[in-house]
Amino acid sequence: MTTIIAGTNRAGSNTLKLAEYYKSEMEKLGYESDIFSLADLPAGIVHPLMYKCDYSPDFLPVQKLITASTKFLFIIPEYNGSYPGVLKVLIDCCKFPESFYGKKAALIGVSSGKYGNIRGIDHFTGICHYVNLHVMPFKIHIPHINKEFKENLPDFNADTEKFLHQHIKQFIEF
Repeated sequence: MTTIIAGTNRAGSNTLKLAEYYKSEMEKLGYESDIFSLADLPAGIVHPLMYKCDYSPDFLPVQKLITASTKFLFIIPEYNGSYPGVLKVLIDCCKFPESFYGKKAALIGVSSGKYGNIRGIDHFTGICHYVNLHVMPFKIHIPHINKEFKENLPDFNADTEKFLHQHIKQFIEF
C-alpha cells in the first residue's frame, strides 16, 4: 500500500493539490495510492502522552494507515527554512520502529520561494534515515509552487511537468 502524505495541516494548501495531482497521474499508470493530509490529524494530538502511541483512540486510524503502508510519498512545504513541525509530530506519534522501518519513501519539496525547500528536504531525509526509511535518491524541489496552479488546477511549466513525470515513473518502480 502506498500513502501520499501532504505534509502540512494548512487548509487549501498547494501541498494537498500536488498530492491529488500525483494520485491522479499514478492512477493513469495503473498504480493505486491513498492520500493522507496532515490537516486530518486529530485535534489535541500534541500532548505529553503522544509518545505512548496509543493514548488517543482518534489517532489509531492514522497509525493503522501508516503501519499498513509499504511506500510513502512525502510532499513537504517549506516552513521557516525547513519542514513543518506538524510533520515531525506525525513521525513522533507513530510507533517506533515498526511504523517506518525498512519501508520506502520519496520526497518532494515545495516552496513559494526560489529553492523548493531544498534545506527542509535535507533535514527530513535525516529523520527518514533515523527511522530506517529507504529514501529514493531522486528528489524533486518545486520553487514558486503558488505559480504552478491556476484556479486550483495544475498549470505546471514544462520543466516542472517533465521532472514530475520522471519522478512518478521512478517512484512506481522504486
